[in-house]
Amino acid sequence: MPTVAVYNVAGEQVSEVELNERLFSAPVRSDLMHQVVLQYLAARRSGTHKVKNRSEVAGGGRKPWRQKGTGRARQGSIRSPQWKGGGVVFGPTPRSYAFSVPKKVRRQALYSALSSKFAEGKVLVLDDLGIVEPKTKNMVAVLNQFNLNKALIVDGEKLQAAFLSTRNIQGVKYMDASGINVYEILRYEHLVLTKDAVAKVEEVFA
Repeated sequence: MPTVAVYNVAGEQVSEVELNERLFSAPVRSDLMHQVVLQYLAARRSGTHKVKNRSEVAGGGRKPWRQKGTGRARQGSIRSPQWKGGGVVFGPTPRSYAFSVPKKVRRQALYSALSSKFAEGKVLVLDDLGIVEPKTKNMVAVLNQFNLNKALIVDGEKLQAAFLSTRNIQGVKYMDASGINVYEILRYEHLVLTKDAVAKVEEVFA
């Protein structure tokens, strides 16, 4: 099993922890990660785009001119698509962009994302964040101790004090272990896990 050092917020190594081999030493499948990231981003799209077709545009109930005898092309309504201010043909309508990916693919993509971070040496395990009150400077101090600029911080459970201390720091995100996903792991350069988060990730996803 892969082993990683556990540090405290002062930057001192306090122990070591064995990581689940299935989670952190899996083959890296970039194709599966790409597929799952596309699914994640597609599901986030609001899909509220909308245009009016000729039946929805106001006006145009009267025929502009008679059918024959004017020398002009026949027209039935000034709200036809060829008229300025007319309806739009085949325009976008509200829809969902979400699509499904098999559970086994999602799980293997998560293993690949975690394993790629571990292989790059971008996984840091902390004994505890040590955030007891919501102060941004406390979290900044922890990040500066390990020279982290762009990091995903994962805790065993979402603590309000840690969340409030992190939300104003650009390039840093705090979340609980049960919500970890491929997109967020790949989006940030470093993955910071607490010991509780390591146990929770192994419990939920292994």
